[in-house]
Amino acid sequence: MLAKKYRIGVIGHTGRGGYGHGLDRVWKFIPGCSIVGVADANDGGLAAKVKQLGAPKGFSDYRKMLDVTKPQIVSICQRHLDQHKDMVLEVARRGIHMYMEKPMCRDLAEADEMVKACEKHKVKLAIAYQTRYSPKIQVVRDLIFGGKIGKLLELRGRGKEDRRGGGEDLWVLGSHVLNLVHQFGGEANWCYANVWQGGKPVTKAHVKNGSEGIGPLAGDSLTAVYGHDDGVTSYFASTKNMAGNPRRFGLQILGSKGMIDIVTGYLPQVNYLPDPSWSPGRSGKKWIPVSSAGVGKPEPLTKLTSDAGNIAACKDLIGAIEEDRQPEASIYEARTSTEMIIGVFESHRMGRAVDMPLKNRKHPLTLL
Repeated sequence: MLAKKYRIGVIGHTGRGGYGHGLDRVWKFIPGCSIVGVADANDGGLAAKVKQLGAPKGFSDYRKMLDVTKPQIVSICQRHLDQHKDMVLEVARRGIHMYMEKPMCRDLAEADEMVKACEKHKVKLAIAYQTRYSPKIQVVRDLIFGGKIGKLLELRGRGKEDRRGGGEDLWVLGSHVLNLVHQFGGEANWCYANVWQGGKPVTKAHVKNGSEGIGPLAGDSLTAVYGHDDGVTSYFASTKNMAGNPRRFGLQILGSKGMIDIVTGYLPQVNYLPDPSWSPGRSGKKWIPVSSAGVGKPEPLTKLTSDAGNIAACKDLIGAIEEDRQPEASIYEARTSTEMIIGVFESHRMGRAVDMPLKNRKHPLTLL
């Protein structure tokens, strides 16, 4: 039960990032939350969304929506990154908490400004990393930190590798994977990466404005290596139009006694291999399915909707507000994922490994 009722505002932009992956409608499924206003600069989109959400008021200017309806929590739903920073600053200075679509923003200067605003005005921001809220994540944690896979050695992630493969995949989908890398592997101390376009190293001539408001973008293929404490190494790679079937999009966690394979989503497919050789073809070992109840146990959660991840995240955000703690996927987690993404381009620009946190807070592709 919520300690109090919450007034909810929704900010979207039809035609420029829309309403993300259900960040608008999630509040309809949380008792004690009432959507009091919707903002959308597209008149037709606004009218449709007001009707869909049953909101009493619609606004073309999100600032007016904030001032008139006075929500306590706002969903910033746009997928387009170029709108995120300004919206977060406006919402934060009014003392309103936030749930926001990923990725966070376009560069580290923007990320730092957003963190500073949330700290100054004492507001919580949760990012929509739905996998992070999965009940299976705790089971994976127990396997790793309970020693079931032995000493953690490597983490291997890949993007979706569809038409967006390379730089865009790193931003849009890699942010989920890198958040999991950070969760299980800890802070990255350095990054070494290479970015290619058409088989050639990316140069200034390859840089363009990316879709979805990403900002400077280049590369249809990339590989990145990160160094963590205790000798742990993580990898991320993506190449355009090289997707697997079933997809490879996800993370493999490899230890001295076995490995874990996890894809993305609120209730992702997770498998555990108790095999120190990481090779069931040679060892004869079998992959064991992992459910939210544990290794090899039937999945008890069988009636989840597509909104389950957002519901879990928003309930956690409310808990963070009421308990004065950070959300599970906080603004700090979002900045870390952004830093790991930017680190790829900075390492490529410098032609060497770069220490993290990065000293350069500008976008590396603007400095080529």
